[in-house]
Amino acid sequence: MDAQVVLKNVTKRFTTKTLGDIVAVDNFNLEVYEGECFSFLGPSGCGKSTTLRMIAGFEDLTEGEIHLCGNPVSVKNKNLYVPPEERGLGMVFQAFAVWPHMTVFENVAFPLRIQKLNRADVEKRVKEALRHTSLQGLEDVYPSDLSGGQQQRIALARAIVTNPKVMLLDEPLSNLDPKLRESMRFELKELQRKFNFTIIFVTHDQSEAMALSDRMMVCDMGRIMQIDTPENLYNKPINRFVHSFLGESTFLNVVIKDGKVYAKGDMENPLDLDIPANAEEEMILATRPNAIELTGNKGYKTFIKKRIFLTDRTEYLVQIGDQTMKVQTPHRVTFAQGESCCVNFIDPMWYPVEDKAAEEERRRRQLV
Repeated sequence: MDAQVVLKNVTKRFTTKTLGDIVAVDNFNLEVYEGECFSFLGPSGCGKSTTLRMIAGFEDLTEGEIHLCGNPVSVKNKNLYVPPEERGLGMVFQAFAVWPHMTVFENVAFPLRIQKLNRADVEKRVKEALRHTSLQGLEDVYPSDLSGGQQQRIALARAIVTNPKVMLLDEPLSNLDPKLRESMRFELKELQRKFNFTIIFVTHDQSEAMALSDRMMVCDMGRIMQIDTPENLYNKPINRFVHSFLGESTFLNVVIKDGKVYAKGDMENPLDLDIPANAEEEMILATRPNAIELTGNKGYKTFIKKRIFLTDRTEYLVQIGDQTMKVQTPHRVTFAQGESCCVNFIDPMWYPVEDKAAEEERRRRQLV
């Protein structure tokens, strides 16, 4: 497979009046392959949208280079910069970005008219794009008379009408209601199958990214944390941040002493766990709430602080040391509030205690 989007040592720095210098994107290196759906995922201020804008050509690089379909489009040390309209990309934004004074047909035809295609070709390609986005019959309607979902389809049709090799999607579904978002996910994947374009998808919605992506990049504070398949990112997160960002997580502060593992706040009753090779005196034990075993008589002895019945599972809050942990079980596992129980951790992951400065830096970046 050929790499269609290549970033080499891409860095972007901003200077702000209130917060000073910010390294928004810190030395990104990645390759996105032909026909792949690749998501940028992370909290606000992590650098994902800035990276997309640099690929599109809306932001210049501070350092590094970007190549599209084998051609350099941004190379900072050579002062090479190809403008957005010459990069051959399709783009769909969070705001639908349709022109209210133009009909559906004219909105979709606009990029073809910029390319000076003849009238017959414009008509043919617009009709095809409208058919693939379920907008046929609405050619003469204005966007203000359409729903949010239909307006987003106009933006999609306008993006695919030029037959781009790479499609950039910046939170394109976040303004839609949940049911429509779900159906649009399927439509996006179907459009990709029909037109065989590569997708780079920016979102902070983990379930959306996991449903759409072949691979994902999780960013934090302007750095790449991990690039992998959705399954590997969920099952083998490289650090506590990635673990907490994908799916529900349960963390337990533990102390390792004399070859045993203790929950912080209870140095009398050790947990039945093997100590990892890289053990420090204090560590974070990480697992998923549905990967904790709740039994009547085997494991760490505690009690049910709270029981919450949900449609597809039961949630329990239990006390372990000086911490309260969430445990999720199938409905067939039943304990009453206040009842004694035992907890077992099934194959947890171990991480070092996180520096408090990291949380402060995350909060600072969200203000930029």
